Amino acid sequence: MRHDPQNGQLKVFSGRHSIELTKKICDRLAIPMGVARTTTFPDGEIFVSLDEDVRGSDCFLVLSTCTPVNENLMELLITLDCLRRASAGQVTVVLPYYGYARQDRKDAGRVPITAKLVANMITAARADRVVSIDLHAAQIQGFFDIPVDHLSASPVFLDYFRSIRSELNELCLVSPDVGNVKVAESFANFLDADIAIINKRRISGDKVSTGHLIGSVKGKTVLMVDDMISTAGTMCEAAKLVMEEGANEVMIAATHAVLSGKAMERISQSPITRVVVTNTIPLGDRCDAIRGKLVELCVSPLLGDAIYRIHHKQSVSALFRNTAGAKR
Repeated sequence: MRHDPQNGQLKVFSGRHSIELTKKICDRLAIPMGVARTTTFPDGEIFVSLDEDVRGSDCFLVLSTCTPVNENLMELLITLDCLRRASAGQVTVVLPYYGYARQDRKDAGRVPITAKLVANMITAARADRVVSIDLHAAQIQGFFDIPVDHLSASPVFLDYFRSIRSELNELCLVSPDVGNVKVAESFANFLDADIAIINKRRISGDKVSTGHLIGSVKGKTVLMVDDMISTAGTMCEAAKLVMEEGANEVMIAATHAVLSGKAMERISQSPITRVVVTNTIPLGDRCDAIRGKLVELCVSPLLGDAIYRIHHKQSVSALFRNTAGAKR
């Protein structure tokens, strides 16, 4: 890909926990990864320094605020400040996974809206733009006072499932909760599949109660798609329910493999046969317990193309024509 010098030189930097993904993004763009050093002092303070000139450059910082969430968030803010003080022309924060996204509203008295607080912090650190993939709640875009490009991983998933469509036989997209019905419906349309819905009631942060199944899954391959798998309580309970209702096989897909708490244990003991996720969050050896069920897809082409289009002032939404699109 050629880059227009009038836009400033394109440079892409990475946080410490997003290096592998950033390298693949830079390979897509045919540019070297930006050179920066991040160290942690004995008292836990983070120090960032740039080893190359960024004056006037169009800089992109790739960093998922996943575990360790607060460490990654501070590294993001400090690196952003470092780029600004080094006179970068434009700085776009690329958050493949946006931590604290689930704290997006006051659902009880005397609680914070931390997703808005994090947005304020990124804006105060003088980011010019934010890019993220499959935000847990689409309204988080409005928490920022700067432009937000909300990308969807649906093209990545659709490419994969279309490539194995003949193996899936009679397919049914099952929405594990009412809030995800539109996404399930979009996938069902593109994959020529049926749709069913489960009504879910959350008891606590890691416990859910599955209710009734609306629709039929008897004799079908079930696919459940969501934005993230956290403790896997919702997916595993839903998987048990559809198997009891006569499904032949259950597969799950999610953009963000948070996989916290008892997620590994639950998935390994569940009837789920395949877990399809992306590399917005590094998997590492923490997923060894479910490695046999795991399929990891790469979002670097999606992010690389979005960065290219932003740098060249082209439409980003054009990437999602004829796809399921992002959650609304």
